[in-house]
Amino acid sequence: MLPGFPMVLQTPRALISPALAMAGIVLISNVLVQYPINPWLTWGAFSYPVAYFVTDVCNRVAGAAMARKVALIGFAVGLILSGMMAPLRIAIASGTAFIVSQLLDVAVFNRFRQQTWWKAPLFGSMAASVVDTAIPFGLAFGGTDFNWLHLAVGDLGVKLLMAVVLLPPYRALITALYTPEKPKERR
Repeated sequence: MLPGFPMVLQTPRALISPALAMAGIVLISNVLVQYPINPWLTWGAFSYPVAYFVTDVCNRVAGAAMARKVALIGFAVGLILSGMMAPLRIAIASGTAFIVSQLLDVAVFNRFRQQTWWKAPLFGSMAASVVDTAIPFGLAFGGTDFNWLHLAVGDLGVKLLMAVVLLPPYRALITALYTPEKPKERR
């Protein structure tokens, strides 16, 4: 278990809230990606980066194994719900991108875990955002007449911006959850 974080946050029961949040983010993003804001951006670009926030908080508080479990549960539930609420092609493309990018986020986060607090969530989210842009746009719209490249560029730009914007809430939440160990009294 990770020192400094309450044990209750590191139990299997602690999976429920982040996994539900993850599934909700996937569902909302799969619906919102269908609605363009302008010729180069959809609403989904703003909602999806929150999934990395959830993964990164889980990773910091409960470790990589818990973060992977949250991603896998969120993936399964999100894919089922998205299959009912979004076109199948978008649900499959998004689900594929989701699980690949989430597992990449966990791996990159772990690589930078011991460095300055902001590096792990920022670098993990940035790497995952590149993958999460390339896979779904290619799978969902590749081979169609839809001109999607400009949407992919706008989507990636917003995801990278959101990676930076979500750093202060990440720091605040991690700080609120962290409880340093008190020195043991000598008898």
